[in-house]
Amino acid sequence: MEVETREVETRSVGMREDRRTPAPRIAVIITCWNYERFVGRAIRSVQGQSCAECDLVVVDDGSTDGSWDAIRETGATAFRIANGGQRAACLFGLDQTSAPFVLFLDADDELKPGALAAILPHLDAGVAKVQFQLARIDENGERVGAAFPPLSAGRDRDHLVQRVLRTGVYTTPPTSGNVFRRDVCELLREADYDRAADGVILFAAPFLGDVVSLPEELALYRVHAANDSGLGKPLDPGLLRRDLVRFARRMEHLRQVVARSDVTVPLVQAQEAYFHRERSFYLALATGNRLDRGQFPALIGSLWREYYPAKIKAVMTLFFALAAVLPPSLAVRLLGYRLQPGRRSPLGFLKALMN
Repeated sequence: MEVETREVETRSVGMREDRRTPAPRIAVIITCWNYERFVGRAIRSVQGQSCAECDLVVVDDGSTDGSWDAIRETGATAFRIANGGQRAACLFGLDQTSAPFVLFLDADDELKPGALAAILPHLDAGVAKVQFQLARIDENGERVGAAFPPLSAGRDRDHLVQRVLRTGVYTTPPTSGNVFRRDVCELLREADYDRAADGVILFAAPFLGDVVSLPEELALYRVHAANDSGLGKPLDPGLLRRDLVRFARRMEHLRQVVARSDVTVPLVQAQEAYFHRERSFYLALATGNRLDRGQFPALIGSLWREYYPAKIKAVMTLFFALAAVLPPSLAVRLLGYRLQPGRRSPLGFLKALMN
């Protein structure tokens, strides 16, 4: 792998230049691909934490815009490598630090002041992951909607293991809302089917240790036109197909992780999980295809096996029923509104149908 490094002394968040300071307890790894506009803010949000127990590693994943210049302006320890995708860049960054816990911060996101100080007291050898809430912001930094995901304070393992075995998922923020123990991050080396980093490690964590949930907004999650997730964009059949393939491959990898644990209950098959059936439903409507016989009842059945409150399940059942009977063009509008960030309401759904 071609690597260009800055000739700077290794430092962490501008605080660990003195070799007599303790080894880092946590590393923040920022990987960047063509986020010239945002990466400087991401880096400075970490440098401003003034955390003597933290490493900061920045990896430019072969950007073709001005990202590398923006990174160098911050003075952070940085590396420029040939483009290989987020997962490869995260693994390269992991190899540059010995910290036992890692936060992969997306280059378009930011940590809020005091975030690392709030996280550090929860890190111990029995913790596989710490997760916290994110505040959505737009490309200009303006807030969009409420904090997400809904989290209750606590430390859990067994309940989350059961949720993953039954549904394949549990409530978790995306990449920037998590701190992983180093051995959990090592699972990325096995995930050669995926270019992203926020896949199998999110859902494998409970099988390797406790998950600590903090109902605090500790980072900013930016929603903009270049988001890889497709959040806030019109319904895209290509992204839906990608998500379905990625989910199936991630589940097979997760099945291997479960097999290496002391858990004897089988993991749900990917095609039977609510996520897969929901995305398959969206794809059928987005492409104008008729639903297969049994597809709708199977979707509703998997929905009611989820761990959502009954009120949410009832509302979603009505939503899916409406989407199933509407003409395709209106159904796509309805689904597009459903996938938008921020608060949603019955009036909003009506407006989406009328526009």
